Amino acid sequence: MPKQDFTPDFAQVTTWVFDLDNTLYPPHMRLFDQIEVRMTDWVMQALQVDRAHADHLRAYYWATYGTTLAGLMREHGVDPGPYLNEVHDIDFSVLSPDPDLARSIASLPGRKIIYTNACAPYAEKVLAARGLAGLFDAIYGVEHAEFHPKPDAHAFATVFAKDGLDPTRGAMFEDDSRNLAVPHALGMKTVHVAPRPEPADHIHHHTDDLAAFLARLVG
Repeated sequence: MPKQDFTPDFAQVTTWVFDLDNTLYPPHMRLFDQIEVRMTDWVMQALQVDRAHADHLRAYYWATYGTTLAGLMREHGVDPGPYLNEVHDIDFSVLSPDPDLARSIASLPGRKIIYTNACAPYAEKVLAARGLAGLFDAIYGVEHAEFHPKPDAHAFATVFAKDGLDPTRGAMFEDDSRNLAVPHALGMKTVHVAPRPEPADHIHHHTDDLAAFLARLVG
């Protein structure tokens, strides 16, 4: 059976919006595992709790507020600057360049931007390690959303307004299916990038291989 031709769905797209972690690199590279450890360490030290409780809070805040940082800011008044610097001070050597992904992204027509719940300086390091530096027209981190994280609608509105993009002519690529609900409501094409599909009305497409998906788009 021939593969479905989904390229007409993207014919009007002029802005391609990419999440970062576990989207522009595969989860098996386990970069985010390092960040989770550092988050737990930070929570232990800042809140003076044991590791088990800190790990629980890390996961609970992520599930409740969209990011651990958002929960820490909301419930403990945490200053985001030192937190972001500390948790993103990790080993990027676990990432490897992806020439196929780089070629496909470079071939996309229109603007390409990064929008991550991490910070922009960290995003730049990830892109460099993946051989994707210089391919994007803009990089937006949580600091550009006034520290409101995806999936908060205010976060998307803030970043999209700064970028000036028209959501009805945009496409969003994300590993966290929660973060595709608002883009879908705004009229964007949505692509869930993850090892397993999660069928939902707000997800138009799923892929477990972003490079291959984009290659089909650009021919």
